[in-house]
Amino acid sequence: MKILRLAAVAVTLLAVTTVASATDSPKGAKAYIISPADGETVTSPFKVQFGLEGMGVAPAGVEQENTGHHHLIIDAPLPPLDQPIPKDDQHVHFGGGQTETTVTLPPGKHTLQLLLADFQHVPHNPPVYSEKITITVK
Repeated sequence: MKILRLAAVAVTLLAVTTVASATDSPKGAKAYIISPADGETVTSPFKVQFGLEGMGVAPAGVEQENTGHHHLIIDAPLPPLDQPIPKDDQHVHFGGGQTETTVTLPPGKHTLQLLLADFQHVPHNPPVYSEKITITVK
């Protein structure tokens, strides 16, 4: 009975560790926004195209080495990089493996940034994210 309890504790600790730990990213991996360009003026709705170097794209829930899926951060700082990315209007998930989207924003200045995450929506280690760009919606 004692062995079974120890085994159950070990399995529980393994599950907690797996969920809490980030997936490694390869050295030099880079996310970037293809379009729009930093400083560009756009008309809403507009297309945002995602770029990625040194890694591949895989849907959320698919655990595959050196892959992840995109998240578009709108008008917000990067979230904590050791936790799953929130899902709201400022943290848009592309768990289907999408590499572009159409965005509708009100007129004014806005910031956009990409953050790649693993199959559990946790940023990689080290994190793979783009430069933050600023656009103006007319």
